[in-house]
Amino acid sequence: VCVSGSAGHSLQPPAQPQQQRHEVMRSRHQTVASGWWQQLHRCSLHGCGVCITRQLSDHLSSDNHVVFFLPAQVLICRNYKGDVDMAEIDHFMPLLMQHEEEGLVCPVMSHGKVHFMWIKHSNLYLVATTNKNSNASLVYSFLYKLVEVFTEYFKELEEESIQDNFVVVYELLDELMDFGFPQTTDSKILQEYITQEGTKLEVAKSKVPTTVTNAVSWRSEGIKYKKNEVFIDVIESINVLVNANGSVMSSDIVGSIKLKTMLSGMPELRLGLNDRVLFALTGRDKGKTVVMEDVKFHQCVRLSRFDSDRTISFIPPDGESELMSYRINTHVKPLIWIESVIEKFSHSRVEIMVKAKGQFKKQSVANNVEVRVPVPSDADSPKFKTSTGNAKYVPEKNMVVWTIKSFPGGKEFLMRAHFGLPSVENEELEGKPPITVKFEIPYFTVSGIQVRYMKIIEKSGYQALPWVRYITQSGDYQLRTNV
Repeated sequence: VCVSGSAGHSLQPPAQPQQQRHEVMRSRHQTVASGWWQQLHRCSLHGCGVCITRQLSDHLSSDNHVVFFLPAQVLICRNYKGDVDMAEIDHFMPLLMQHEEEGLVCPVMSHGKVHFMWIKHSNLYLVATTNKNSNASLVYSFLYKLVEVFTEYFKELEEESIQDNFVVVYELLDELMDFGFPQTTDSKILQEYITQEGTKLEVAKSKVPTTVTNAVSWRSEGIKYKKNEVFIDVIESINVLVNANGSVMSSDIVGSIKLKTMLSGMPELRLGLNDRVLFALTGRDKGKTVVMEDVKFHQCVRLSRFDSDRTISFIPPDGESELMSYRINTHVKPLIWIESVIEKFSHSRVEIMVKAKGQFKKQSVANNVEVRVPVPSDADSPKFKTSTGNAKYVPEKNMVVWTIKSFPGGKEFLMRAHFGLPSVENEELEGKPPITVKFEIPYFTVSGIQVRYMKIIEKSGYQALPWVRYITQSGDYQLRTNV
């Protein structure tokens, strides 16, 4: 892995891990890679008889080194197998700039026999190199996992955080992958024996971290809480695109079930959803059920149990985690409907009227609603009148933001905006951006999904309290208008 930045030289890697870590490394080579790598190990990369673990090595990191780049210099580079010359990475930025000039930028670029696969995060480039026919999807999964892990450690992944913590970065790179084998990729597990102070590594002298060799690698043993609780959040985001005629062109629901677990010991949890939920490819009649697609579970879920009887059974990670995510491809009625009218007077001023209507249950309330209305770039002298909430002009974004803190279901509100318009000749050239809406509705799911039960089983027999919260929020919520 290489990282580059504006500094005039690369940060050199620290010395190789000490002898006390060798026992950890050997044991980890004998375990199945943690997290999402478990799912990747189930798939054949080429359909041939080669060992899948070996294929994952050869086709994920293989001969590569992964790179962090700023547009000037390499910040950090780790060459895992030595099959690619370290100097090859110097060709990446000139190659990228050449492709940008030609308008041919693509995620995979080649120089001779070396291929560069890259992503950009903030002002950094993360680049993996290989000279083989690698599985690009696995390489990109690993690059995005690097971003996730480093963000967990340093809060902000940027040039300064890399330079200030380069020793920790190198240690993490060695733990995430060893000689081309993906290893522990869970940041919570990594934090057990790699800290920004580097002190926890001494524990490995006498004991291998239990999360590395334990079958339940995502949860440590010996966790204790005075009060045992588990908080469940069912969060659904609505994506809607409405055309200027008021017809819904596309819509879907993206949902997730998130946990905050504060439970002692090694409990087993069983989660039951209401009867409306139907997972894709079950073969049952859909009827009035909700069909979940693209379902993705946390590694803690027992997939064999789920495949047999649709029970979501798992030993949860400690603290916060995402148990599952899903998508529902269905027609969604816009929960907040927007109508807009524009009137022009003598080519010198314009009046915009916007009506917002809550199309959800009357007993529900949308919080922190923002209606963002585009206005001409040369508009000036704004004046507003609203039936509720506040409106303000944001000239740098050429929009009016109408904010309503509390929006009950079934209610209608109006906003009028007056602008001076010194020139209208360029009106057609500017285009007509859509109105966008942001909102959050607690205690409500648009799909009707509900948690029917949560059973907590632990050998000590303690009583635990499960808490459930439902939230529906806007995702990509756009309404095209004639404004």
